[in-house]
Amino acid sequence: MTAGIPCMLMRGGTSKGAYFLADELPADPAERDGLLLRIMGSPDAREIDGLGGGHPLTSKVAVVSPSADPDADVDYLFLQVVPDRPIVSDAQTCGNLLAGVGAFAIERGLVAAGPETTTVRIRRVNPSPALVVATVQTPGGRVDYDGAEEMSGVPFPAAPVRLEFPGDGTPLFPTGRLVDRFDGLEVSCVDAGMPVVLIRAADLGLAGDEAPAVLEGDAALRSRLETVRLAAGTEMGLGDVTRQTVPKLSICSPARHGGLVATRTFIPHRVHEAIGVLGAVSVVAGVRTPGTVVFDPAAAGRPALVEHPTGAFAAEVTLAGSGPETSLAASTVVRTARKIMDGRVFPRPPEPEEAQAAPSTP
Repeated sequence: MTAGIPCMLMRGGTSKGAYFLADELPADPAERDGLLLRIMGSPDAREIDGLGGGHPLTSKVAVVSPSADPDADVDYLFLQVVPDRPIVSDAQTCGNLLAGVGAFAIERGLVAAGPETTTVRIRRVNPSPALVVATVQTPGGRVDYDGAEEMSGVPFPAAPVRLEFPGDGTPLFPTGRLVDRFDGLEVSCVDAGMPVVLIRAADLGLAGDEAPAVLEGDAALRSRLETVRLAAGTEMGLGDVTRQTVPKLSICSPARHGGLVATRTFIPHRVHEAIGVLGAVSVVAGVRTPGTVVFDPAAAGRPALVEHPTGAFAAEVTLAGSGPETSLAASTVVRTARKIMDGRVFPRPPEPEEAQAAPSTP
């Protein structure tokens, strides 16, 4: 790999990751994952020897390729590289890095840019195929990264990217129940593109507006939440999630700033400084479905703003059906994305005794 590998580093939403064309990475998943560990600098809590930033939100990879699906332009595979363990997981997608996929596809010539905006039809391939439509600003036929759209959780403005998620009729509650009980806690398990366990802050003895560092520093809380997460994973049909990054856990409490609900989200062991795109959609769906632990009958009259540690996330959600059979008819969010670097990355060489990547989990 002395010549390096083409790579674009982008901020997508409130995450940052490395974007690659699929044909510029090894086709074998185990070989690919081992290479990505070396590129990102894992396993190392600081990821000092690679592109990763030592946090799950900055240790992400997007793999993009032309799509064989006639309804899509490109395929998007998301891979979570765990900073301090030799794990690369494809068990979830990432709605934040998704914000950069359309721009990346245009930059790499997979989609022709329009004179003002460009629509890119994206097929998310994991954890199961789903279509997304991204609208990218392309004035003059070039991707605009320097717009004035401000977004909570990001310190500087950029150009907006509109993401539309059509529903597929799949029930939002994978356990078949609106309320489950794990380790003595009542929870609601929701999956609107991201498996999330919703928990009332008061049931954990929390106010719900604690700083992420405070929650991460509470060993007893983290231990209990992991017990809940493992039990929920099984009931949600995800199997043994010990080495997976799903489900996430969103601790919910009344909104403080006129939004729908306040959240603190474990992803699953660190606390998000904001909230993920599809995680927010799952939260909104849970709050607006009667019978869940976080249902609020007054929510219908309030904007769909999910409050989080650094602001609020707006998600337009339309539901269909009722009870455990409630499904997502459609949802729309606006994110921003910015190109940070485009060039070649030079991974550290593999070592015979180096730990191999854990197999990607479906």
